[in-house]
Amino acid sequence: MAFFKKLKDRMFRSSSQLDAGLDAIVSDGGDEAPDQPVADAPAEPHVRPAPETPPAPVLADPDPEPPASASEKPAGILGGLFKPRDAAPVVRRTLDDDMIEQLEELLIAADMGVDTALRVTANMAEGRLGRKLSVTEIKQLLADEVTRIMEPVARPMPLYQHRPQVVLVVGVNGSGKTTTIGKLASQFKAAGKTVVIAAGDTFRAAAVEQLQIWGDRAGVPVLTAPEGSDPASLAFDAMTKAQADGADLLMIDTAGRLQNRADLMEELSKIVRVIRKKDPDAPHNTLLVLDATTGQNALQQVKVFQELADVSGLVMTKLDGTAKGGVLVALADKFGLPIHAIGVGEQIDDLAPFDPEDFAAALVGLDRV
Repeated sequence: MAFFKKLKDRMFRSSSQLDAGLDAIVSDGGDEAPDQPVADAPAEPHVRPAPETPPAPVLADPDPEPPASASEKPAGILGGLFKPRDAAPVVRRTLDDDMIEQLEELLIAADMGVDTALRVTANMAEGRLGRKLSVTEIKQLLADEVTRIMEPVARPMPLYQHRPQVVLVVGVNGSGKTTTIGKLASQFKAAGKTVVIAAGDTFRAAAVEQLQIWGDRAGVPVLTAPEGSDPASLAFDAMTKAQADGADLLMIDTAGRLQNRADLMEELSKIVRVIRKKDPDAPHNTLLVLDATTGQNALQQVKVFQELADVSGLVMTKLDGTAKGGVLVALADKFGLPIHAIGVGEQIDDLAPFDPEDFAAALVGLDRV
């Protein structure tokens, strides 16, 4: 729960945008009523059902006299002093086609994408048309639907017995690859794994220095090459050393590359071809690091890198820096790739395994018990 609190606090831009939008939607045509559960609420669609239990036996008289109304019951000596307070009024709006269309527009604005927004709102509306819903009730429905989409892709990065397990980390400039590698290496080392890092971004001295700092913190060796060296050659040498040392994991950083730069993308293909000369099954994991602030452009990045480097899993960073965290839902819905971890800051504990229920609650601004 500690990371959830951090996630919720730092995703306030996303949750605030949805909160303000939902308030406006419900207020537009809604009316106040005492806060009480909506009667005869149908089961939530697509949510894992609770185990079915038989109806409770009827213990009372099957044909009882109707109870006396409150006005007919004797108040007693203290009855007039402790009258229950009326529940605070809550604004509710009837769920109709206009409201559904407004919800779709709000989710699209949150970067959930058109197709995903339409699917989410359709499922939220299933069996509920004509019901009066409050903002809190809509948030819960939205969180349930986001969780349903995200649960199949919430999987940790698989670890294998093969040594070294080669993890290639790719992404565009500024996505947070180098920091992510440092955090993952430190966490794997803390879990008892021997890790080697290859600083394959040989064109950016700052990336090498950053990895060396993380390596020093975690006690993990960082293999480097002179600036401007061939990154494929460095990757090959790193595999040789990792094999000789019996390392569990070899994490290879790569230069940030724009997906529309054919020369840089070809260089990435070369790295893959070279390391497969030493191990035909390498890389065993190809992690694509995505910057949440890039919004819908993340979908195009996944498409291109998946075709080029056979991406096996995603890491989403900078969820604390965007009001459009819904893009992660769109990615899960469209590609179905495993989401291994999410990041909300620069510290080592700001990267954590992806939890769909935590993410959904933080996205819409709900607390979790």
